[in-house]
Amino acid sequence: MIKEPLTFLFTGRSGCGKGTQIKLLREYLEKNDSRPILYIYVGKKMRELIENKKTLTAKLAKNIMLSGELQPVFFAIWAWGQELIDNLEEDAHLIFDGSPRSAIEAEVLDEALEFYGRGAVFPILLDVSEEWVAKRLAGRGRFDDTEERIKNRMDYFEKSVRPALDYYETKSKNELIRINGEQTIEEVHREIMGKIFNDND
Repeated sequence: MIKEPLTFLFTGRSGCGKGTQIKLLREYLEKNDSRPILYIYVGKKMRELIENKKTLTAKLAKNIMLSGELQPVFFAIWAWGQELIDNLEEDAHLIFDGSPRSAIEAEVLDEALEFYGRGAVFPILLDVSEEWVAKRLAGRGRFDDTEERIKNRMDYFEKSVRPALDYYETKSKNELIRINGEQTIEEVHREIMGKIFNDND
């Protein structure tokens, strides 16, 4: 039995399999609990703004996106902050896909979750090597998985996301959970279940 609303913060290198594991987790929650689930993916929210708005913000964000540079941290905080303000129900489970992506964002997110009284917070890292994920991305055959863009994603992870992981390991009360992402989908899911729910079935 799941006693309280749970919060999951999934992170990892691009191509590590976050989407697949989030899908399996959602299926588990839906099967074993009646609470609603709020899924937050900042990238989708940003793309919607860029594609549907004619504001200065949308224009500048689009220029950054086209140049391949990183969006500012405040933009990510706005994206998930608005989702929480508009859509979070008191007893809902929360799943963040790919957030936070910087140490500053991690601190602000901790503050937000504290405000909402979220007690069970699980930052989850799907831990994979650069070599493993580069090979996987190159094998997907997507047009944007060029060698240069894959390298940029690797550099971005080390520059921005790594400090967020360090924050969870040294400063946050929400301790980072490392999962070996270089396993089969079923093995990764089983490890997550074991570490969160003590469920290895």
